[in-house]
Amino acid sequence: MRTIFITGCSSGIGLISAITLKKRGYRVIASCRKKADQQKLIEQGFETVLLDVDDPESVKQAAQEVLTLTQGKIYALFNNAGFGVYGRLATISRAQLESQFATNFFGVHQLTQLLLPAMLEQNEGRIIQTSSIVGIIATPGRGAYSASKYALEAWSDVLRLELAKTNIKVCLIEPGPLKTYFSNNVNQTEKQNLVKNPPIAKRFTLPPEAVLPNLIHALEHPSPKIRYRVTKITKIANLAKRLLPDRLMDKILQNK
Repeated sequence: MRTIFITGCSSGIGLISAITLKKRGYRVIASCRKKADQQKLIEQGFETVLLDVDDPESVKQAAQEVLTLTQGKIYALFNNAGFGVYGRLATISRAQLESQFATNFFGVHQLTQLLLPAMLEQNEGRIIQTSSIVGIIATPGRGAYSASKYALEAWSDVLRLELAKTNIKVCLIEPGPLKTYFSNNVNQTEKQNLVKNPPIAKRFTLPPEAVLPNLIHALEHPSPKIRYRVTKITKIANLAKRLLPDRLMDKILQNK
């Protein structure tokens, strides 16, 4: 039985992934930040670990708990926990930007660093990251969140290259708009000027289950993809970024 540790399992992508992989025969260790959410996971039959990725000590303790539970035998890490700080860059403080990166990037780095030696020892493993469409294109009002995902994309590219001679694969899942609680938990810096998805986004919005075929492929295929783009708008955005001049992309993103 292969073991996977998933962060951010209180709802959305993390929860549906944990449920699906458990049914598929994986040993799932699910993490969340709040004790109330942990209790709900326990009631669903999950092994759980409390984890606040903002807190280096919490990350250290969670990693040690995972290694103890698995006796150092862990196959996969799904770095899924994250949140968004939205607002014009001029309205975002250094502390808010640091908080954004602590959750979406620094915590990923530390947790992976602590669990990677176990994968290297068995020369097998998968490290999968939840990125975003804004890790491909940066849009007004999402600068902080986008910057953290751009950083995650670059970091994952380098880690993949550094592990190229091992049997540990690094994959990115890049969702577009999904029907999750993510938007409800966004930290908006301008209450009178809320950042919202354009109306057209509703046409491309999918349930979190849309991620599952990509996650399973990333976990089980001998040669997984480097990037899995979820929703049509993510695929269109990637193609446009590659083909269109920067100034034309600017006009499109400014709705001009």
